[in-house]
Amino acid sequence: MPLSRHFEIVYMLLHKKKVTADELAAHFEVSTRTIYRDIDALSAAGIPIYSSRGKGGGISLMEGYVFNTSLLSEQEQDDILMALQSVATATIPQVEEVLSKLSRLFKKEMENWIEVDFSPWGSQNSQRQLFTLIRNAIITNRVIKFRYYNVAGEQSYRSIEPAKLLFKDKSWYVEGYCLNTESYRVFKISRMKEIVVTEISYEPRTVVAATDTKVNDLLHTIEVTLHISAQGAYRVYDEFAEKTITQREDGSYTVTAQFPVGNWLDSYLLSFGPLLIEVSPEQVRTRILSHLETMKRNLNVPL
Repeated sequence: MPLSRHFEIVYMLLHKKKVTADELAAHFEVSTRTIYRDIDALSAAGIPIYSSRGKGGGISLMEGYVFNTSLLSEQEQDDILMALQSVATATIPQVEEVLSKLSRLFKKEMENWIEVDFSPWGSQNSQRQLFTLIRNAIITNRVIKFRYYNVAGEQSYRSIEPAKLLFKDKSWYVEGYCLNTESYRVFKISRMKEIVVTEISYEPRTVVAATDTKVNDLLHTIEVTLHISAQGAYRVYDEFAEKTITQREDGSYTVTAQFPVGNWLDSYLLSFGPLLIEVSPEQVRTRILSHLETMKRNLNVPL
């Protein structure tokens, strides 16, 4: 990460006054040629940094140079540190180190005001590691392979060039180019099993919007009206836009919204249990009643 390395070079020179290119190369585990390119970049950015050869030579800053933090207001310094904390929640390499150094430079102690955990409640550590695994594959342009279950419960094996992580309607997805279908697809992470990052690299493609992909569940929707009891208020306001909600005189709710057609809708409506009073159109209502009758038979409950 050149930005982090550039900052640390300046930071080291402010404290050590002079270092050699070999010392910097060993510290950052890069070549001396890379270090000299960094020095040129810093010089071009206006940092008075110099290199001298021969005995007693090395890389140093102009005598008397001080990193002028007064160029940034107190609010700007706070904004920078808070922004870095936000990035650090995604465990981006070296951000914590840069954050720590800038905090010392600005002479500020920052509270850890944000924490992001991508995994669902009750998940195991292996699930939490999935996001780091997929993120690294995206950053390093590596093909990933996995076993996948679609909304119909059908299993397939996929290889994709992951492009980005996508959060949509309370769920995490991976968007990428599927090598099996030769098209852009979106895969729900909770239905991806046995994920492996391969050594196969790829050149990033022009990303097609998720709404243009064949697997986008939201392409085929239907307008559904729900009557939900007053006890279901927490779900109504958690899961629906305010403009779709109408509260009745008895405290219950009517919700009219677009839903994807298929098994997902059936499962979603059944999740309301006794909170769901009525549903329309009739075709959706009939499917729900059919599922309930099947459940009764499965549970050996007389119809």
